[in-house]
Amino acid sequence: MKPIWIVDDDESIRWVLEKALARENLATQSFSSARDAIQALDSSTPQVLVSDIRMPGASGLELLQTVKARHPGIPVIIITAFSDLDSAVSAFQGGAFEYLAKPFDVDKAVELIRRALEESLRETDVEQSAAQTPEILGQAPAMQDVFRAIGRLSQSNVTVLITGESGSGKELVARALHKHSPRASQPFVALNTAAIPKDLLESELFGHERGAFTGAQAMRRGRFEQAEGGTLFLDEIGDMPLDLQTRLLRVLSDGHFYRVGGHQSLKANVRVIAATHQNLEQRVREGLFREDLYHRLNVIRLRLPSLRERSEDIPILARHFLAQSARQLGVEAKRLSPQAMQFLSKLEFAGNVRQLENLCNWITVMAPGQTVEVKDLPQDLVEERTHAPQPLSAAASPAMPAPAAGDAAYAAAPEPAGHANWVALLEAEAAQMLAQQQPEVMDILGRQFEAALIRIALKHTHGRKNDAAVRLGIGRNTITRKIQELGIGGAEDD
Repeated sequence: MKPIWIVDDDESIRWVLEKALARENLATQSFSSARDAIQALDSSTPQVLVSDIRMPGASGLELLQTVKARHPGIPVIIITAFSDLDSAVSAFQGGAFEYLAKPFDVDKAVELIRRALEESLRETDVEQSAAQTPEILGQAPAMQDVFRAIGRLSQSNVTVLITGESGSGKELVARALHKHSPRASQPFVALNTAAIPKDLLESELFGHERGAFTGAQAMRRGRFEQAEGGTLFLDEIGDMPLDLQTRLLRVLSDGHFYRVGGHQSLKANVRVIAATHQNLEQRVREGLFREDLYHRLNVIRLRLPSLRERSEDIPILARHFLAQSARQLGVEAKRLSPQAMQFLSKLEFAGNVRQLENLCNWITVMAPGQTVEVKDLPQDLVEERTHAPQPLSAAASPAMPAPAAGDAAYAAAPEPAGHANWVALLEAEAAQMLAQQQPEVMDILGRQFEAALIRIALKHTHGRKNDAAVRLGIGRNTITRKIQELGIGGAEDD
């Protein structure tokens, strides 16, 4: 942690603050003039700056302006006499964190400095985590589509909605969108709206004024202000309370907001990226999510595939996470045997990439030896795989009709004997077709699969195309085109 800078021409004040902070095990560096502190900024920076206003030469307000211009994230506490309250107002307008009125209580001064320190460390953590995040890994076609979308959006400031299962890496995609955008040099601030209690979420987003509620002893900037000029990532947006959805909608609509307890409108220059694992369309229908906010967020939608949909990426991800975990612990990276890697590649990974990362951390700490075998993996994973339904072989699988395109061919196919077996049946059919060296296996089975989904959706919606498209998560134009291409009957023009 960087030292706390104390700037005051009064040696006794510098001495008192130095001793008080030393008792708290906080490092300090003192300057007798604002000019000396400004020169020191060329080679170093403080974690928090405490400065008097009235000093010979440059004033504390000039120092504040210089610090905010060069390092806007550093909290600055201004020391002022009661007769200088007009200067204190000017300090707040210039971005000061808080002010200390002379004569001040030392304990209260230390408490204030600690609050500023917490604010500074929080913003530092955000910046460091963004800088240390690796590029997204993935060779699967589904991930290549995501990469292409990030590339197309690289010069855009448009709002993006990222959907995908929990643990699939939505925040990594948001960081990549920020990193490759015109706002890359500005802050990236992330907030999980589901992890913050409802009573505190408004203050987290928009900040609060001093005295706005019990415990609000100082003005606090919210995430919108912290992300000024950059990107604000709102994770699990589907869990946001309705009353806060209304406030968020206003910011997205006209770019203005108020701190809690504030009366001055603030302008937000922030790009918003939202993410959710929930079906927002369904939550809109249930009255749990504002439809107008949904349309504001859903300008560009990126769907992030689950790890099950990109199982070919498991080896490269596992090697990356094992190397990363080893670096963090200062040990040699473990290696997965071919059998162990094959075993992992066949797991479902309900927790997606996050679950795989946690597993690699476990392996680094707990697995014996440098080469990890299947028997060295967590017992619950081995038991889960051992007792899971195994794919049927081609010889033992139920007979299926010769493949043909269109809904009519699919309608003749026998229904799978239960949801748990349909993947096994598909694998068996694909194996049989590949063994017979039939061409265009992907196209044939893909058309049958799409036709089946659309036919069943139309059955559930009594032929209404719009409703079927919503249930399937596709667009109206897409379902219309598919119905024509696949020759599916029974759809209504709604």
